[in-house]
Amino acid sequence: MKKNYNVKLEGKEWENILDHAFKHVSKEVNVDGFRKGQVPKEIYIKKFGVAHLYDHAIDEALPVMLDKLLEDPETLKPACTPQVNLKSIDEKSIEVEFTIISIPEVKLGKYKNGDLKINKKDVKVTKEEINHEIEHLKEQFAELKSTDSKIKEGNIAIIDFEGFKDGVAFEGGKGENHSLTIGSHTFIPGFEEGLVGLKKGDTKDLELTFPENYHVDSLKGQKVVFKVKINDVKERIIPELNDDFFKDLGMEGINTKETLENEIKNNLKINKERQVEEEYILECLDKVMENAKYEIDEEIINDEAERIYHEFSERLSMQGMDINQYLTITKSSKENLIEQMKPEAKKRVSYRLVVDAVAEKEGIKVTKEELSKEIVKMIEKYGITKEELIKNVGSEEAIEYDMRMKKALEVITGIKKEE
Repeated sequence: MKKNYNVKLEGKEWENILDHAFKHVSKEVNVDGFRKGQVPKEIYIKKFGVAHLYDHAIDEALPVMLDKLLEDPETLKPACTPQVNLKSIDEKSIEVEFTIISIPEVKLGKYKNGDLKINKKDVKVTKEEINHEIEHLKEQFAELKSTDSKIKEGNIAIIDFEGFKDGVAFEGGKGENHSLTIGSHTFIPGFEEGLVGLKKGDTKDLELTFPENYHVDSLKGQKVVFKVKINDVKERIIPELNDDFFKDLGMEGINTKETLENEIKNNLKINKERQVEEEYILECLDKVMENAKYEIDEEIINDEAERIYHEFSERLSMQGMDINQYLTITKSSKENLIEQMKPEAKKRVSYRLVVDAVAEKEGIKVTKEELSKEIVKMIEKYGITKEELIKNVGSEEAIEYDMRMKKALEVITGIKKEE
């Protein structure tokens, strides 16, 4: 269901927001003859226009107006961010139309674990998996030693190189003392293969062709020559499972092959059990969705896709990449990326809808005592104050909602989470 609501702020309430917005924005603008934050409102408006002030005041007013609207029990409970339409604004008042789309009605089918007929997979750890992890661990502790032997796959060649097209060096085609693992396929096809059999001190001209899909347009499909000099060749010395290795490993209680195998087996088992449980929960949710009847407005899916996009952008930022850099490299756009995220968005929304419906049908509640205990547990776990916790999660209601959903998941999956 979709419904429009008009909300108006006027009088002292709107004046206070305008004043607060002015105090904030006046600290950010430069006006000749005045220090930042000291420009009179009349001068500011004359220079920047009253619309500039209104733009900032609207940002402050909208949350206040929406809170007022949602306080009314007759207001639809929004399933996504309400759409906003500014109806009027002046120095006396502001009026906004909010379009709210309500949470879709869900008619549940079978949703309890016993009725879904879904079983968790058995977890087994094979000898081959244990050996693979041990070999991987040994690789991590391998030593690099220079060798006079000929280069072979797996060796690391320390090289100087420079690329030429039609006899002219091209940009980005030069490197000195570059470490290249043979077989890593980090250079264009034929480069690493062309070094196999060479030794320290050797030089070679590699006649190669850039791939047609290479990311630099001027080099796509072009014939080039790389002049390469081998400064050093290093081979990886894989350690034996001996006392020195276990000492370097530094794992308490791990001093023999048998104790290492047992440790790896336990870790693999824990990881597999976690993965199997996650897959099982998703299977259960998919089945509950399949058994239920509901319709999701496109606006709700779009809103969730936007949320996923921002989550993705934040993850990129934590890895040191800006979302715009990513879009440039992948030759994509925000719109295309959001479109690709819509199937995941629809599934996320569907999961929330059916779990929420189960909680409602089962009459699941979270007591004040349970909520208080959970907050204390989270404070202790993350080593923060209650105020910091609430700031991070949004509100106590958000924690309560999450606890309620977890209880509903227990009904669906039959998995009782440990306290």
